[in-house]
Amino acid sequence: MALYENSMGSTYQVVDSPLSGYFDPSFLPQRQDSISPNRRMLIILGFVALVVITAVSLISQLVAETPAGQADTDEAALPAEGMEGGGEGAVGPVTGKGISPVFSPQVQYWAPQIVTWANQFGLDPDIAATIMQIESCGDPQASSRAGAQGLFQVMPFHFTVGEAMLDPDTNARRGLAYYAERLEQTGGDIFQAFAGYNGGHVAAAGNWNTWVNETQRYYTWSKGIYEDAKSGLPESETLQRWMLAGGDTLCRQASVRLGLQ
Repeated sequence: MALYENSMGSTYQVVDSPLSGYFDPSFLPQRQDSISPNRRMLIILGFVALVVITAVSLISQLVAETPAGQADTDEAALPAEGMEGGGEGAVGPVTGKGISPVFSPQVQYWAPQIVTWANQFGLDPDIAATIMQIESCGDPQASSRAGAQGLFQVMPFHFTVGEAMLDPDTNARRGLAYYAERLEQTGGDIFQAFAGYNGGHVAAAGNWNTWVNETQRYYTWSKGIYEDAKSGLPESETLQRWMLAGGDTLCRQASVRLGLQ
């Protein structure tokens, strides 16, 4: 995980800034309101009444026009609980009890915790597992040359003073909180949020042509592994390619740390 800001053109540079500063509402212009409190209240009450009347009318019309059995048909046509719907990377409610079998043994080691951590942020556990797979392959002591730490490779400036960066619970909380922010920023686009996890909020708002090579690779691997995880297959072809591209070294290190050899 690395945090980037966009500088000149398509050039990126690492910036050590707290997450909360990116969407500080104090930077927004304040609107001056010249409407009196009493008049404003009357306007609000009138609007609410209009909405209620319109809603009641529409509901009555729909009930009168819906053929018998239509409601059951519509419900059956909805995506099953835990499945994604909408756009290519749209996220839906997820209530799965585990993670996909496609992930490596080192990530499977953390499966119960991954489910717990993901549920804390309303995320699909396979999202959290995908991030862990790429970032550390389950090595709780993983550390990058840029200073990223732990299971989710979180940069030090995402932690508060005194927090144990390598503590699995703390590391997961900080990492997944950041991903959840990028998911909200992208309107629920899982894959765009993956890019944002690597490249920061600027990358989350950008596209392939604006991303640095590292973010392009991260997007490709994470999207492919996550799609394979949701396919129902027992193995991920994308994950195998990731292993051959160098991920196996990361996983061997994780095996030593976890005592899986």
